[in-house]
Amino acid sequence: MKKQQVATEIIVKDAHQNNLKHVNIQLLKHEITVFLGESGSGKSSLVFDTVAAQSRRELNETFPSFTQQYLPKYGQPEVGEIENLPVAIAIEQKQLTGNARSTLATYTGIYSLLRLLYSRIGDHFVGYSEVFSFNLPQGMCPNCQGLGYVDDVDESKLIDLEKSLNEGAITFVSFRPGSWRWRRYGDSGLFDNDKPIKDYTPAEYELLMHAPKQPFPNSPASFKSADYEGVVPRIVRSILHSSEGKHHQAAINEVVTQRECPVCRGDRLNHQALSVTINDVNIAKATKMNLVQFLEFLRGIKNNLGDEIIRSLTTKINPLIEIGLGYLTLDRTTSTLSGGEVQRIKIAKHLTNSLSDLLYVFDEPSVGLHPHDIQLIKKALLKLKDKGNTIFVVDHNPALFTIADHVVEVGPQAGAAGGKITFTGTYPELRASNTLTGEWLRKPHQLATPHEPHEFVSLEHVQLHNLQDVSVKVPMEIMTVLSGVAGSGKSSLALALKRKLNGNYVDLTQQAAGISIRSTPVTYLNLLNPIRRLFGKTNKVSTQLFSYNGKGACPRCKGKGITITDMAFMDPVKQVCELCGGKRYSQEALQYQYHGKDIAAVLALSVDEAVDFFAAEPDLATPLKRLQEVGLGYLGLDQSLTTVSGGELQRLRLAQTLGENGQTYFLDEPTAGLHLKDTAQLVELFHRLVAAGNSLILVEHNLDVISQADWLIDIGPGAGIYGGQVLYSGIPAGAMTTPTSVTGKALTEYLKTD
Repeated sequence: MKKQQVATEIIVKDAHQNNLKHVNIQLLKHEITVFLGESGSGKSSLVFDTVAAQSRRELNETFPSFTQQYLPKYGQPEVGEIENLPVAIAIEQKQLTGNARSTLATYTGIYSLLRLLYSRIGDHFVGYSEVFSFNLPQGMCPNCQGLGYVDDVDESKLIDLEKSLNEGAITFVSFRPGSWRWRRYGDSGLFDNDKPIKDYTPAEYELLMHAPKQPFPNSPASFKSADYEGVVPRIVRSILHSSEGKHHQAAINEVVTQRECPVCRGDRLNHQALSVTINDVNIAKATKMNLVQFLEFLRGIKNNLGDEIIRSLTTKINPLIEIGLGYLTLDRTTSTLSGGEVQRIKIAKHLTNSLSDLLYVFDEPSVGLHPHDIQLIKKALLKLKDKGNTIFVVDHNPALFTIADHVVEVGPQAGAAGGKITFTGTYPELRASNTLTGEWLRKPHQLATPHEPHEFVSLEHVQLHNLQDVSVKVPMEIMTVLSGVAGSGKSSLALALKRKLNGNYVDLTQQAAGISIRSTPVTYLNLLNPIRRLFGKTNKVSTQLFSYNGKGACPRCKGKGITITDMAFMDPVKQVCELCGGKRYSQEALQYQYHGKDIAAVLALSVDEAVDFFAAEPDLATPLKRLQEVGLGYLGLDQSLTTVSGGELQRLRLAQTLGENGQTYFLDEPTAGLHLKDTAQLVELFHRLVAAGNSLILVEHNLDVISQADWLIDIGPGAGIYGGQVLYSGIPAGAMTTPTSVTGKALTEYLKTD
């Protein structure tokens, strides 16, 4: 029997997902392929939404139907066929949403091994490893329940003493009169609902506010199956310490302050667990070490009983240090880790497994990383490849292009003008090509002529996170970049400056605050209602007719554009609504037009197309032009904002504020997710903002931005406890002669590149 040859290529046929133009491409296995092109050109549509999605979908289908209902759902990609497809692991840029009990040590499995180590070779035996868990009753501090902090509730902001229960005395959200939470008190029969709280006896007030959970006194008929609990412990238990807390964060911040637990002093554990030491270090003190310190601690342990556990711990920790995360402490809560840090943790995890012949797909692994850190990422990706895996990388940073065995450029432009393969080949061939990226890679690098600062804000003796006694003068009314390796203290310095400015600034972060599944560029800029009014006025009909959430909705799909058929244990079947063709609107609404287009066709336009379409309507065209200015012209008017990146959201907020001169803007890596061309466009906008009298404070690693800054404040030299110092403050050129500045070294290399 003839031996079958092992396939060396992943063959994609007729990929037409999103904006892809029926793409056919062959992608080499066991190599590193970098996908590049403008934002919105179709890179992610090809790599994540087609190749990775098909792989994960087919893998899920190998499980029994019952199991599939618990697995993530991946829709059927719009592709003809994919041959020789490996199992795909997508490692994206996403922050973890863990609660206060989730730390770096628990997330990586390091803490389980550490607990085992202390139970086995601690200086005295107090029980098995559960005793050292702050998430279990056997080990947690009884006062703070293993959180390390206690919540102080300001009752004066929780209750209005002048009001009765019927008048809304409990002012906290979701306790309004008549609500189900309020009924526990109002319908309990325990209180006079018309008596102001100020007239309660001490016993009545104590029962209302502080009573622990207990069976209902006199057990009213409607509450036979429920317990009674005072307002304060109930809010702490059911809102503050539950997943519901994130929905009421603003209200919580009004009434709650946190302080270190006075019993465990922030160590989370009970006295018994904290009494056990190894080399005079208890387990809480061990978790306060960063990874480099912790590895040294392990090397100092000489006990044969712990050798196997120490080997396992070392195997987990070494890759994390090698990838540049040695500054992280083991007790760092996972919710405070950046998307880049989470991605590197996942990469390190895969470096230690035994799996081979997988397809690893990375989403901009360079984001949030200094050029120095990118070298560590490159080494890690090469190691993954050397294990026999296939590596796909979607990125914009030329520093990552150089490790590619193959490069695929998608374009030629963004949105509807993209979706084609414009180049395949090696990196040197790309640099010599006439593609968009090739042309930009050949552009010479040079420093801008900096504007001279005339006004400074002085920060003196700053003590914040890893900044220890830092003093620096920050110039205003120019473009200032805060640079340094990831974790060096840039964001901490920006926070110190914000506090000094006392709220007199515009904070443009990458957080998705206020974004929902229904948010789109036109709703975010408050342009949807003006567009509907335009249709109503032109056609002399009700404006409500042009809302797919109301009167204008397609009667069959109720304005969703799709119909969903539940298939029990199988994936739900989603189909484009046959009645409206996915347009969401009723036939009545679609019969009306403005300049030859119905409401669905108008909302399907890109921002770039809409600027021309609404040229005669300045109230619409002007804010849309601002989206173009920040490089978001490719977004669809009706595109869900849940599908855009943090960098895109930040630029969307920037577009909102353009024209308001005399502002101080804080931006956090605004070039994240931008092509070289779009970065240059954004830098031009920054220069215009400065010329209009604005101050720009940027936390940024991108050398295209740093080279064009007026002022550079470089933090370092390392990360965590190894950083937190101002290494240099002045015009960017001066950093190149500062020996301790890795930014200066990177800038020197950047300017050498032709």
